[in-house]
Amino acid sequence: MKRLVFAVTNDLNYDQRMIRICTSLAEAGYAVTLIGRRWGNTPALVPRPFVQKRLFCFTRTGKLSYLEYNLRLFVYLLFKKADAVCAIDLDTILPFYYISKLKRLPRVYDAHELFCEMKEVVTRPAVYRVWKWVEKHTVPHFKYGYTVNEAIAAEFNRLYQVQYDVVRNVPVLHPIAIPDKQEKYILYQGAVNEGRSFETLIPAMKYVNARLIICGDGNFMENARQLVQEHGLQEKVIFKGKILPARLRQYTLNAWAGVTLFENNGMNNYHSLGNRFFDYLHAGLPQLCVNYPAYSAINNRYQIAVLINDLSPEAIAGGLNELLNNIKLYNQLQQNCLQAREAINWQQEEKKLLEFYKNIF
Repeated sequence: MKRLVFAVTNDLNYDQRMIRICTSLAEAGYAVTLIGRRWGNTPALVPRPFVQKRLFCFTRTGKLSYLEYNLRLFVYLLFKKADAVCAIDLDTILPFYYISKLKRLPRVYDAHELFCEMKEVVTRPAVYRVWKWVEKHTVPHFKYGYTVNEAIAAEFNRLYQVQYDVVRNVPVLHPIAIPDKQEKYILYQGAVNEGRSFETLIPAMKYVNARLIICGDGNFMENARQLVQEHGLQEKVIFKGKILPARLRQYTLNAWAGVTLFENNGMNNYHSLGNRFFDYLHAGLPQLCVNYPAYSAINNRYQIAVLINDLSPEAIAGGLNELLNNIKLYNQLQQNCLQAREAINWQQEEKKLLEFYKNIF
């Protein structure tokens, strides 16, 4: 039984991509360990068919928290038996790089995004230089890797001449029944981070006759709360915080429409293919989405969303009102979602994942 070790910097209960990946590999016969951080006031770990390990850190935010976590991760890996190791994004890559060299293990890079092109990195020159050094120092030496879409894989090939596979982050296909919608609320689910258009989405709600429910947390949360206060939208924009995946699926299923919005302020956002895009699709949920390449390619084929080029409050409100009021369009998008989920699902992506790991041994 081959032993695989993965690590992330977030809470293991909420990382749906890693839960799917590790579950698929464990069920295929691998001994899988997923490592994450122990955060304050976090729920107990949900039982999974793989080993879960939380590392305690004294520092919770800032540069020192990354440094401490990476040091603790390296020490843990020193004494952890493995046949291959997999880094998830740049913020875990250094310990895996050095451990794999020290122990002569196959190393894998799972790039969920173009890390150096995230707004919170690319707009801060000193921070960008550090992470770009990490990327240049490590990624060319990760022969094996996969990412979430073809555009990001092509960019890694252009920069570092590595050939990475694509394993999209899509939900497991489960039977669903569309419920009667008790309330026409708009749903945002996922990280409440910079670059997700909250600066225009929140004021747009002044012109939309529905509530916006935000399920998630992140580095823009306090700013988002301030925007709600500034625009007097306390009754229309509701923050639910982080919600465990099983409960979140109920919020998604019962929503009227979803939003997938990213500012075009770097290649990471422009070439994104957000988890929520597929979560909405699998819930039969029409959505308002940015007209960027990866989304338009899928929408051109399946017609599941209203796409917009303009992220102004007026344009966002216009798109949401179209979903709220154009019932003929809404019903067609909903039916298209139900058809598309039969083709775009984890059962299909899992085949690529298992073939990938079969080929590295």
